[in-house]
Order: sequence, then structure tokens, then C-alpha cells
Amino acid sequence: MQKINRNVVLALLSLTSLVFLLFQLCYYKFYLSQKNGAAFSKVRGSQSGQDSTRWHVVRKFLGLLSSHNIPVYLIDPLILGLVDKDIEQIRSSPDGPSPECKYFCAPRDFTTFALLDKTWKHEVGLFRTAEKMGFQWLKIINKDPRLDGMDDLSGMEIPLHYIFKLASHAIHLVVFYERSGNFLWHGPLRLKQHMDRKFVPFRKLHFGRYPGAYEKPELLLVSIDDLKVQIPKNPSSFLQEMSHSRFLECRYREARAFFQLYPDDASLDAVEFRKKAKSLLHLAALTLNNLGVKFWLSSGTCLGWYRQCNVIPHSKDVDLGIFIREYKADIIPAFQKAGLPLKHKFGKVEDSLELSFQGEDDVKLDIFFFYEEDDHIWNGGTQAKSGKKFKYLFPKFTLCWTEFVELKVHVPCETLQYVEANYGPEWKVPVKTWDWKSSPSNVQDNGVWPVDEWDDVIQIY
Repeated sequence: MQKINRNVVLALLSLTSLVFLLFQLCYYKFYLSQKNGAAFSKVRGSQSGQDSTRWHVVRKFLGLLSSHNIPVYLIDPLILGLVDKDIEQIRSSPDGPSPECKYFCAPRDFTTFALLDKTWKHEVGLFRTAEKMGFQWLKIINKDPRLDGMDDLSGMEIPLHYIFKLASHAIHLVVFYERSGNFLWHGPLRLKQHMDRKFVPFRKLHFGRYPGAYEKPELLLVSIDDLKVQIPKNPSSFLQEMSHSRFLECRYREARAFFQLYPDDASLDAVEFRKKAKSLLHLAALTLNNLGVKFWLSSGTCLGWYRQCNVIPHSKDVDLGIFIREYKADIIPAFQKAGLPLKHKFGKVEDSLELSFQGEDDVKLDIFFFYEEDDHIWNGGTQAKSGKKFKYLFPKFTLCWTEFVELKVHVPCETLQYVEANYGPEWKVPVKTWDWKSSPSNVQDNGVWPVDEWDDVIQIY
């Protein structure tokens, strides 16, 4: 047997080791990287590493949904903020390759998209494909609030949020539902006890801390960083909506308990009044929204929403609140044009302004203007016969959306404090005899209008 050359053996061993190393590298690049997204080729003009990873995760996610014909649109506030600055350029730019990755490569932990529930079927195949592409996913479900008013259907659960994670980036998919008030609603993100709270840094999510309400957006298909994606046509309007989108659900359970103690008035007069009040509220909302004037349910109308999820039949009017800073001279002529004549005008813009319009039959619309002080908010009242002034004090509050008589409308977020200020701790007990000058818990005397001002501050029609 010939003696084996020692150098040849060493060379063969070195070659074998090199081949094995190359095999490992290829295996990692072409198999593992496809599975867990750990390595990606660079997108044109982008930085390598994490910036490129974000773009590729978004691309794979959009490809996943496109393969299942599921339309989504971008609602990520960080990206939309960048897009809004360049919106005219983006709208007019051709679909050619981008010189750099400017938007989807921006530093962030999540990219957020919206999905309209009615535009897709909950297909198991979507999630199987996602797993094959290397995504991990999490579904968050909760009760459908649209059914809470129905005893036999309340408790049914619907998907509210999905999280898709690949490599070091995650996609947050927010599910929007249509509500009867002709607006879109998304639910809160509440993890159930068995869920992995370390799946992603949930506290950094931009959607889900509380439910939200939005107008239906008009969408625009654009090319951003070489990716075709739908965005709200007016990103700045959407971002402004987002900052004031918090939604409060009507308290159906408490309303049912209330009606067990105090059976609802189902008389013909009560049914007819509620119908007229609903119609009047819808007309008032349309008129004020067209003027761009923000308003909220106040006084007895707010109490009816909070206590029994309905109009109080013995209230005989509809009450709205408006901050005086929102006042416009067009308000009175706009309501008159809508067929609601002015019934009375008390006070003046600088002090205790109050308007009342005559609706159908004896149903009237009262609009109270609110004034802000350092530590409280107040609205005024005027007694026509004596010229006496009254002031109603409220703790400071913010505004949230709700749904009331099939209408998207504002209420004070701090509703309990608002109602208690007006009606006291016994607000749960119905009171049919109410004196606006003495019954409210927060009323106080505020002097008398000078006689020479009466023609201006006490106008009755």
C-alpha cells in the first residue's frame, strides 16, 4: 500500500471543511432566512440590516393578503405623518423604482394596517399560509358591542386585532366594523389570561388602548417605497381624527337594570316623542357638522344616554352643549334654513349665551354654550321675566364619541362626573318634576342682567 501524502490529506480535510461551511451558509440564507426573516437583500437605496428588514416584512405581509384577496389600507401614524408631508409628490409620481426607502424603512417596532370586516371571510387558509411564510400570529377577540342591547345575542365574540410577527418586526392589523350611525368602529386590545404578553411590546401600539370611532375614509392607491398600498386620501385629516377618536359604549347592562326598577314608558305619547327627538337630533347634528361646530349631548339628553341608552320620554326637549369658542354667527340662520325657527335667545356671546329652536310640534332643541375657567366649566341660564342670571358649574371634561339613536355623537368622556354635577348622587332615580332654576345640583345665582340690556339678552320669538 502506498504511503498517503500528509499534505494531500490536510488539503482534502480543508476542502471538505470549506464545502461544509459553504453548505451551512447557503442553507441559512435560502432556507432559514425564508422561514424566520432573519436576513434580507437590500431594497434599493435603503440601509442594510434592520431598516431593510422592516420593508421586507411589510412586502411579505402585503403579498400574503393579496394572495387571499384581502384589501387593507395603511393607518400607521408615523408613516402617514411622513407621507402627508410629501403627499402631492407621491400622488403625482410614476410607479418606477424609488431612489431610497424613505417611509417603510423609518425606525419603528410596528407597521399598522386597517381591515374592514365586511371585505373578507375569516379563512383558516390565510393563517396557514402566513405560518408557511415564517409569520407568527396572534388573534385578539372580544364581545361584539353591537349586540349588547340584545339579551339573547350579547356575549358573542368577534376578532378585533391581529398581530403578525416576522423577524424583529410586527404588523398590527386593526379590524374596523360598520356601526348603525354610518361610521367605522374598532375595539380595544385586551389580552386574555392565557395569551403571551411578551409576544410583542403591546404598550407601543398606536391603536387598541381604547375603542375608536372614525368616518369612512376615501382611499387612494399609491406607490410608496416600491410597494403598492392604499392610504386615506387625506392623511392629515385621518391623523387628526385619530387624536380624538376615543369611543364610549352605551352601558346596556346598567340600562337593563334601570328598566327592571323603573319600567320603560311604552305609551303612544312616549314612542312618538322619542321618534321626534331622534329626528330633531339627527337634523341638529347634520346642521352643526356642516358648519364644523363641535357639540355634545348635554343635560337630560346626556342623562338619557348614560342611564338608559335612550331618550327620556318625559324630558320634552333635546339638549346640546357647545364650547363658546366654537360659536359662529351662522348657527342661527343655518337652523332657520333647516326649518327650525328660533324660539328664544338668552345672554350674549361674552356671557351666558343660550339658544332654543322649535322642532316638530312641542319638541324643542336647546343649545347651551359653555365657558372655560381655570378650574371648572360653566353654562348660563336666564329667567325672562326677572332678568335673573344663573350659572351651572361642571368639572373640566374632554369629549368622546358614542352611538346614540343611530348617530355618531360626542358625550363628555368623564360622563359620571358630568351627570353627577348636574343631577346629584341620585341621578339614577327618575324625576318627572324639574325646575331648571333650582333642581340642578350645580346651579348658583349669577346676578341680574342690567335693564338697559334686556332687549339684547332676552329675546323671545
